[in-house]
Amino acid sequence: MNEPRFHTISLMLPLEQSDDESLWREEAAKQLEIDAAAIGEIRLKKHSIDARRARIKVQLRLEVSVGGSLPPEKEYSPDYPDASSDAKRLVIVGMGPAGMFAALKAIELGWKPVLLERGKDAIARRFDLAPILQEGQVGEDSNYCFGEGGAGTFSDGKLYTRATKRGPVRKVYETFVEHGAPPKILIDAHPHIGSNLLPNVVRSMRETILKSGGEVHFEACVEGLIRDAEGKRLRGVFTQDGREFVGDAVVLATGHSARDIYRLLVKEGVRLEQKPFAMGVRIEHPQALIDSIQYSIKRVATRHAMLPAASYSLATKILDRGVHSFCMCPGGFIVPSATENDEVVVNGMSLARRDSPFANSGFVVTIEPEDTEYFQEEHGVLAGMAYQKQLEQIGSQAGGGKQKAPTQRMRDFLKNRDSQDLPDTSYVPGLTPAPIHELLPRDIAVRIQGGLREFGKLMNGFVTQDAILVGFETRTSSPVRIPRDSDTLEHPELAGLYPCGEGAGFAGGIVSAALDGMRCAEAAIGVTE
Repeated sequence: MNEPRFHTISLMLPLEQSDDESLWREEAAKQLEIDAAAIGEIRLKKHSIDARRARIKVQLRLEVSVGGSLPPEKEYSPDYPDASSDAKRLVIVGMGPAGMFAALKAIELGWKPVLLERGKDAIARRFDLAPILQEGQVGEDSNYCFGEGGAGTFSDGKLYTRATKRGPVRKVYETFVEHGAPPKILIDAHPHIGSNLLPNVVRSMRETILKSGGEVHFEACVEGLIRDAEGKRLRGVFTQDGREFVGDAVVLATGHSARDIYRLLVKEGVRLEQKPFAMGVRIEHPQALIDSIQYSIKRVATRHAMLPAASYSLATKILDRGVHSFCMCPGGFIVPSATENDEVVVNGMSLARRDSPFANSGFVVTIEPEDTEYFQEEHGVLAGMAYQKQLEQIGSQAGGGKQKAPTQRMRDFLKNRDSQDLPDTSYVPGLTPAPIHELLPRDIAVRIQGGLREFGKLMNGFVTQDAILVGFETRTSSPVRIPRDSDTLEHPELAGLYPCGEGAGFAGGIVSAALDGMRCAEAAIGVTE
C-alpha cells in the first residue's frame, strides 16, 4: 500500500467561490495533475483578499493529502511548570503584551514572574472608561492606556507585523488562541482580535500566570528603584504605597505613555536617548466610502457579505519627513486616550465584527530629535515628550475641556478655512470645530496637507468634505529610547535592568512587543543564572 503524499498549494479564486470546498478539491487536483477522487483531505492554512482588481479574488494556501488523510495538526500545548516560591524572581513592571509574554516565558524557564501594573484588571478597567466617555474625566492610572493588557486591550487588537525576524510570531498567535482568541487569527493574512474579546484573553493569560505560581499586583505604580549597595545593579522597585518588590532582574515594560517612569529614570541618573516618533491627527471617513474606494463598488451599494470592512495603508515623504497612516481601524471608533485631564489624545479601536459605520486612521508625520530643539534646553532628553504634551494641551484647550476633541473637515483643512459644522462621528465625548491647520505645528500641518493631496490621487474620493481630522494623535510610539546592549539586552550602565517593548523604544505594536517581552525574559534569565 502506498504511503499518503502531502502537498502545499496556493489557489486564487473569485470572492464568491472562495469558500467552496468542492472547488478547492477540483483546483487542487488540476494543479497536482491527478483525479479529484484521489485527494484525501484538504486543510486551509492561509486566507487573504486581493482587492487590487475590479473583480475581487481570494488567495488561499491549502494543505492537501493524496491517498490518505492529513496528519493531525500539532496542538499548541505550552509547558508552564510551577513557579515555586523558592524559584528565582523576575520583576516585571507593566502588564501590556511585553510584560505578559515576558511573564509566560519566565514561567516556561522555571522562574517566578512578579508582575506590577499601575492600573486595574481588564474587567474593572472597563468601568473606569465610562467617566472618560460620558463625563470627560480621566482616571490617571486606569484608562485606555493603563491597566491589564496595556493600551492594546481596548484597541483593534491588530496582530499583523513585519517583525517576523524578531522571534516566533506564530507562538504569539497560538498563545492568544490558547487563551480564548478566535482560531482564525492563525489563518487570516491580517488578523485582529477586537476590543470586545481582548479583555477576556488577557484575563485568561493572567490566570495562567497565577496558576503557575506567578504574582500579579494591580494598582502598583512604581515610584523608585532599589539598587545594590554599590548602586550599580538594579535589585527591584518600590511602589507609591511603599511596597518593595525585589528580584534577580527587572524587566521594564511600561509602555510609551508612562511618562512618570521616564522622569524617574532621569532623576535616578539612568541614561536615556531621544528617538524619532510621529504626531498628527486621526482621520475619520464613512466606512461605506472606504469600501467603495477599495472594493470598486458604488458607495450606496452594500459590500459583499464575505468582504471585511475595507482598510488602507498609506505612506509617502513630504519635505524630507515621512507622512503615513497609522493604526487604521476599519469599522471602528475614535477613543480618548489621554492619561491626564489637561490633555486630549485620540486613538482608534474596533470590535471583532468591525461593524461601526466609520473608518478611522492615525495620519502622522515623523518627528526627528532635531525637530524638538525648542524643548531641549528645559527638558533635555525628554524634549520629545514635552513636545507631545504641549500639543495635547493645545487640543484640550481648543476642544473646550472634558475630552472634547478639536476637529476640522478635510477639505476645510486643505484650504486653511474654518469648518462651520461637523458630521456625525464615532467619538463619544464630542467634537468642537477648530482650525486644525493653525493648532498643529506648521511643519506638521504643511506635511499632512501635502500627504493628503498625494493620497487623494492614489485613492479617488479619499479627499472629501465628509472626512474629518480629529486632534491629536500623539502617542504613536515612544519619543525616548532606554538603551540596552544589543547582545545581553541589559542597560549598559545599570546591571539587572532590561528595558523592554514599546516604552523602551524597541517595539511598535502588540506582536513586536510580545516578541520583545519573550526575548528580554530569556536574556534576563540567561544573564543572571
